[in-house]
Amino acid sequence: MRILLFCENKYAFDILMPIQEEAEREGGNEILWYVHPKKIKEFPFHKEARWCNDIQEAYDFSPEAIFCPGNIVPYYLPGVKIQVFHGYAGEKKGHWIIRHYFDTYFTQGPHFTEGFRKLAQKHGNFEVVETGWPRQDWVKNHINDFEEEKAEILRTHNRKNIVLYAPTFSPSLTSLPVMKDALVELVEKKDAVVIIKLHPLTRQEWADEYRELANRHEHIIWTDDFSVAKYQLMADVMISDTSSTIYEFLLKDKPVITYRASAKNIYWKDIDDVAQLCDAYEEVQSEKYVELRKWIIANYDPYNDGKVAKRMLDAARDYIRRNGVPQKRKVNLWRMYTGIKTFGRVKKK
Repeated sequence: MRILLFCENKYAFDILMPIQEEAEREGGNEILWYVHPKKIKEFPFHKEARWCNDIQEAYDFSPEAIFCPGNIVPYYLPGVKIQVFHGYAGEKKGHWIIRHYFDTYFTQGPHFTEGFRKLAQKHGNFEVVETGWPRQDWVKNHINDFEEEKAEILRTHNRKNIVLYAPTFSPSLTSLPVMKDALVELVEKKDAVVIIKLHPLTRQEWADEYRELANRHEHIIWTDDFSVAKYQLMADVMISDTSSTIYEFLLKDKPVITYRASAKNIYWKDIDDVAQLCDAYEEVQSEKYVELRKWIIANYDPYNDGKVAKRMLDAARDYIRRNGVPQKRKVNLWRMYTGIKTFGRVKKK
């Protein structure tokens, strides 16, 4: 099978890498990464993977299956177009918008499967398969890889716990404008070191402010790694707001504190005043929150068996067996325009 791994933004890298690794393990597959030339300046897997930043090359590759964690994939590319999602934030309105670019949706767990199957019945032009989320394979394979690094951080700072601050970038939802002083108070009063990992799309001025904050305080660490996954494995507690990283952390059965999360149902500790952060840090580590996390694990993504990518590849082949390889996706004029504006045109064969 010819597989195109489609990256519009940097967050796609470690979501899609487990698919490449499984496809290579199987053998008999050709794999090409498409990396958006304007939005992504550096491809971290350039030594391990075949890749391009030219949409014409992606088209000429003539993919049979396209795996995409973003919202848009060009309608004119051949191949079954598969939405694999970039997180679990079902409370964000955009998560449930059907933009008609995709032939099938590979969902993370029962909560998402139920919602998208209702939408599939309504629209009638895509399928839904429950596979789990591919980054869970990465977690399974690397669960113990960062224990030494974590231990070294704790030794260096003489602290007991690591707290990960991973807010969203959205100006209307982020805690970035108000959280700085509360993080300083946390490291001054509690036996913890804070690692700041911002979303790649965070406003530059906010990123600069928090980088400077880390420079001024010895127990606050700044990282600009493209992936948050490593730090989720290392951290004991996470602080966020309205971000899909909340659910990724809960799925590891670890406690989360949010600031004014927009979720309808809260399965963690939410605060509406940053002055409550230190008290929340103590409370959220109690047994009270364990049962809430169990519900998330069962309904959002129970697939921690390391076989998500395998299920995705099998489901892609099954779609092609039943429907053939689509040569393009039928979309309206606005969607055509959006795809061309975002990725450019191609010369058809």
